[in-house]
Amino acid sequence: MANSTWTVTGMTCGHCVKAVTDEVSALDGVAAVEVDLETGVVAVTAATDPTREQMSAAVDEAGYTLV
Repeated sequence: MANSTWTVTGMTCGHCVKAVTDEVSALDGVAAVEVDLETGVVAVTAATDPTREQMSAAVDEAGYTLV
C-alpha cells in the first residue's frame, strides 16, 4: 500500500470532510481516506498513489480546491 498526503482548502465543517472523503474514496485503488478539517490535510492509503490530476478532479467534484 502507498500513502500520500494532500492539502485541500475551503473545508469548514463535517459535511465538507464527508464530501471530500466520499469523492477521494471513489478513486480506483483507494483503501482509506483521513481528512483533518483543522489543517486541511487529506491522507490517502491506496494500492498506488493517486495522481495529482485524479486528486484534483475528486476534490473539485466535492467543491473544494487542491493546493
